Amino acid sequence: MAKLEPPQIKWLPSVEEHDYPAAASYLSLHYPEAQVKDIVKRLRKAPVTEFKAKDVFRASGLSLLGISNSHVAKDTKKIHKGKPLSPLLLVRDTQNGKVIIADGYHRMCAIYKLNEDALIRCQIV
Repeated sequence: MAKLEPPQIKWLPSVEEHDYPAAASYLSLHYPEAQVKDIVKRLRKAPVTEFKAKDVFRASGLSLLGISNSHVAKDTKKIHKGKPLSPLLLVRDTQNGKVIIADGYHRMCAIYKLNEDALIRCQIV
């Protein structure tokens, strides 16, 4: 029996504008407001790069959400329909040795479930 190929992940050329305020909201749980503004400003200027899904997952230290999560299910459907995803917003938390997924956690989980070796587009500071 032939093994099914995982669906191809399509990406938007840049991060969607509404992802930056969402990232700021999440980051405000980790950092003071002035630092959050600086991080988001640097994210906006950061080039888009790629990392394997399994590496982003491991670096974040987060638990993987299952397909039963409504947001992961929505992103999984988008992938299967060939709709492009917004790149993730990542922050290197060097003090704690982790990568904070400031925006895109559900997208990362959906991609990882489909293909842990898939390249994830992101902006990282």
